[in-house]
Amino acid sequence: MTATITAVTPTATAPVKRRRLRFVANPKAATGLVVLAFFCLIAIIGPWIAPYDPSARSSDLIQAPSGKHWFGTTHLGQDIFSQVLVGTRGVMFVGLLAGLVATTLSILIGVSAGFLGGAADDGLSALSNVFLVIPALPLIIIVASTIPSAGDLMVALVIGFTSWAWGARVLRAQTLSLRRRDYVEAARATGESTWRIITFEIMPNLTAIIASGFVGTVIFAVMSEITLAFIGISTISEWNWGTILFWAQSQQALAQGAWWWFVPAGLAIAILGTALSLINFGIDEFVSPRLRSSGHTRVLRRRVLAKDGRSVRMRVGFTPVLSSPEPVTPVVRRRPEEEVA
Repeated sequence: MTATITAVTPTATAPVKRRRLRFVANPKAATGLVVLAFFCLIAIIGPWIAPYDPSARSSDLIQAPSGKHWFGTTHLGQDIFSQVLVGTRGVMFVGLLAGLVATTLSILIGVSAGFLGGAADDGLSALSNVFLVIPALPLIIIVASTIPSAGDLMVALVIGFTSWAWGARVLRAQTLSLRRRDYVEAARATGESTWRIITFEIMPNLTAIIASGFVGTVIFAVMSEITLAFIGISTISEWNWGTILFWAQSQQALAQGAWWWFVPAGLAIAILGTALSLINFGIDEFVSPRLRSSGHTRVLRRRVLAKDGRSVRMRVGFTPVLSSPEPVTPVVRRRPEEEVA
């Protein structure tokens, strides 16, 4: 059977429009950003819209959710809904501040070490290696137990100052691969200053990596803050989601069947962690085109006609597919001795 190749002529071409704000158009990233913005809003206005004082006691002891108390009450009659609203501020404050501090340090040290090279690179890399082996959570526990008045600010600063080393190593490696690019050499040849080259030539190409490192640090800081409150290391006079879980565990809420005491705070932690993870996934898909699914990327489609009149649908990167393929009859070749017989 011999194959015949026929020339085809495109009849119509659908123009491909470049999507703007592709990162925000990603469903994962958009969902994560909306949820994160919601928690930030609650962190700002939570204490103002809370229906009760989170520490105020009442005669409604261990009451199930109702119209009066949406999330129920504790063993002291405290309103759990108000505790969740007020506790959002501490969680978001620690997470965002620690992420900001760690990201700033990783940019300053990592990008400077990768671009400058020489003795500066050796010194900054050695500093990164030292902080890379410092365990953040045990250090936070030591600081919080040593300083009883250590609040959210101290916890956020400790997490930020101990969580920048890994991001600095990644940024250094990327900067080493960028500093010899043609556009960087052209900027250097025109007499641009070092810091201007770093700011306007190197940094824009590291935006996605910086954002991913920031999100990762926020996740770690939020979980660390909640863990410290849950195990009773940090002060329990300031409300956050970990404090709610601490009191629920210490008062045997599960044994009493008071599921409403710990479920709202647990769901809030899970939803916030999911939102941050979705943002991280969106950043990964934005950076790596291979991770973008075909449903999120517009594909060039063409419809062409073969000489025999059949319609062929073409997609860039794929083999043309016949819209109505005809069955192919296999050809059986006979041996020479069979033909003679």
